[in-house]
Amino acid sequence: MIRTFIAALLVFCILPTAAAFPSQSINDRIGAQRKRADRIHRRLNEKRSELRAATVRVGNLRTQLDATDAAIAQVNRELGDLAARRNGTLRRLAWNTLQLDAAKRSLALHDDLLKKRLVDIYERGNLGYIDVLLAARSFSDFVERWEDLRLLIAANENAIRTRKAAEARVARAQAHLEAMRLSLQQQAQARRQAKNQLAMLADERSNLVALADAQRRHVAGQVAQMEALSASEEAALERLIVEREREVAAQQQAARRAAGIAGSPPPPTGAPGKLIWPVSGIITSPFGWRKNPFGGAPEFHQGIDIGAPMGTTVVAAAAGTVISAGWFGGYGNYILIDNGGALATGYAHLSQIFVANGQRVQQGQAIGAVGSTGYSTGPHLHFEVRIHGKPVDPTPYLH
Repeated sequence: MIRTFIAALLVFCILPTAAAFPSQSINDRIGAQRKRADRIHRRLNEKRSELRAATVRVGNLRTQLDATDAAIAQVNRELGDLAARRNGTLRRLAWNTLQLDAAKRSLALHDDLLKKRLVDIYERGNLGYIDVLLAARSFSDFVERWEDLRLLIAANENAIRTRKAAEARVARAQAHLEAMRLSLQQQAQARRQAKNQLAMLADERSNLVALADAQRRHVAGQVAQMEALSASEEAALERLIVEREREVAAQQQAARRAAGIAGSPPPPTGAPGKLIWPVSGIITSPFGWRKNPFGGAPEFHQGIDIGAPMGTTVVAAAAGTVISAGWFGGYGNYILIDNGGALATGYAHLSQIFVANGQRVQQGQAIGAVGSTGYSTGPHLHFEVRIHGKPVDPTPYLH
């Protein structure tokens, strides 16, 4: 529809204007319709910006939700590790408890036996020990038997001390394991609390994602409605321009008939001079069929893309009259200049526009600045040359 509109607009603008003018009522209607279309375009751009912001918000919230889910998964892994360590600690505690109980029973048994033996020896006398001593056949035998008895009693005492030391070691290990069990229990409790808090945060963020996504879909619906309305307004403007074109064509034909009857030459149509480069740079996308940079089926590129930094000054390729300066759909900020002789030049994706509709410009005059507005993948100038409204390859015209 944009191509048809530009073609129709050019057909009117490149016709001789000195001898023939359309009716003022159509001009007024076209002006009013253009204002309505521009107003719809502005509202559509606002809604598109709102949709982009809503889409970014949904993406950010989903990223936050993913981070929360990842944190919950990490806490679950930590809880599993703590549970495994706690179970191992409990198993070691149970085994140490058995060892400690056995050591205590053994110690108590040896302690009781030693105490009983000592009481028998030192209080009532132990007949067994005394019989052993009295059975000695010599003094040396008596001394040897006494030494044996002393060593036996010392061995009993040493066994008790050894068992007490073992009991102490087991008790210390038991205390360490119990402290570890309590520590693991406290860590697990802290992780469960963190998990509960993260779960609440995940629920909250999930609700925010749902609300933001609902808002995004609502705005997307509004954008679709605005695009349909914009297309309708452009179609209405196109019909008015076609109507004006018919009037101009009829008036031009009448002027030529009158000139023929009077024997005068027909009104001049003018001829464009050489075109200069509107901006310095390399051609990043030539004229003709190309791969669609936004995906989908191949598209016909109606001009050339000249790579240049953002904000670079764009000049008029030839002198002429500005017939359109403003936002124009996928072209973004767009300038269309009637250069005479059925030729017109177009400049798209501008970041700034320095001229206005109806303004006369000279070749090389600054008319705008390089940008990336509309359907654009980065800063560049989309430059078009049209003959009788039909796009042609600009490169043969540039010098």
